[in-house]
Amino acid sequence: MAKQQTQQKEKQSSPVQQKPTVALTPFIFDRTNYIIMIAGVVVILAGFLLMSGGATSDPNVFPKEELYSFRRITLAPIVVMLGFGIEIYAILKRPKD
Repeated sequence: MAKQQTQQKEKQSSPVQQKPTVALTPFIFDRTNYIIMIAGVVVILAGFLLMSGGATSDPNVFPKEELYSFRRITLAPIVVMLGFGIEIYAILKRPKD
């Protein structure tokens, strides 16, 4: 009983109270991972921009030269898939210790 009273007095008389410590969890990705991810998003957006365009004044007429061009049918999907590949690489890349 006396031991508990002395411990309580010590707790009350201590002028400096300790703040609870918060354990910092490290980030999953490194700065380079985020930079590579941003580059991947930019490449994907560039691919989608390559797919867009070709407005026509008459909605019933679609110019086949523009609709089935190399840029829209071949180049743009390759660029989008390249962007997704960059994203996968950015996720799987191990950060330096």
